[in-house]
Amino acid sequence: MSGSLLHMKTITVTELARSIHSVLNTLEQDQEEIVLVRNHRQIARLVPEPEAQDALAVFSDLYQTLDDSVADSLCDAMENVRQQPNAKLDAMRNPWDS
Repeated sequence: MSGSLLHMKTITVTELARSIHSVLNTLEQDQEEIVLVRNHRQIARLVPEPEAQDALAVFSDLYQTLDDSVADSLCDAMENVRQQPNAKLDAMRNPWDS
């Protein structure tokens, strides 16, 4: 790998073509963008895919952004759906629909 610009890894397109397997392994392992350079110009970025989150993690992030009354309504709606036999969250009524 070449030096960095603004603390990002940079490689030439030629380096990528010669060692794509190694570059992708590094991208995945380091979870850091890699800037591709051709003719001394930045032309593209390889960006690692974020780690998968389960629904609980996603909802916990969402929950922190809601005011108390909206969060309570969402929790109540989810609990009501859970208590039904064969419940599925996609069948839940949108609490923001009037």
